[in-house]
Amino acid sequence: MTYSDSAEPSPPASPPSPSPASRPKAGRGGKRERLAAAAAQVLHEQGVEKTTIADIARAADVPLGNVYYYFKTKDQLVEAAIDAHAQTLAGLITALDALPTPQERLKALLAGWVEQRELTARHGCPTGTLASELDKRDDGLDRALAQVMRVLLDWAEQQFRALGRSADARELAVALIASYQGISLLTNTFRDPELMAVEARRLERWIDSLA
Repeated sequence: MTYSDSAEPSPPASPPSPSPASRPKAGRGGKRERLAAAAAQVLHEQGVEKTTIADIARAADVPLGNVYYYFKTKDQLVEAAIDAHAQTLAGLITALDALPTPQERLKALLAGWVEQRELTARHGCPTGTLASELDKRDDGLDRALAQVMRVLLDWAEQQFRALGRSADARELAVALIASYQGISLLTNTFRDPELMAVEARRLERWIDSLA
């Protein structure tokens, strides 16, 4: 397979929203919700170590002094960002589950990844990059984020079981999520959004072969 492949992936029926790779949106809801969503956004763009509470307050359009009413430390904002990712994922799964077949649901997941390919090229996967940073800390936040990622892995396993692949559903789910994380890393490393689109087309064919 070459990355000059120009064939377009077949669109899934009624693609869900939000997109699978999307991060929580800042600027909506009350101050706490805006701060949590802004934390997810800024941590994705700048990383944990470079991000300050002032950066998050600015992105949320919340006065800096007000932040401490809701969050006393940056670590609490990181935890809030993880919770925001969990809520975004829950909304995604609800939207995906509205599609009639597991094949369509899995392809809609791929379509969302492709939709977010420009963002991934700039900053990487929102949860994957955060997981990589938190792994180097000893405060337990990495395990909280791992639980969020496990929810998506468990959901993917359910879809493969529904495709009749009960014996190897977990392995297939791991392969799918690992493919996404791997191509996210390459897409970001080479700043090439087309890498994500090409991998999605390959994964579509793979899903078709299993159905």
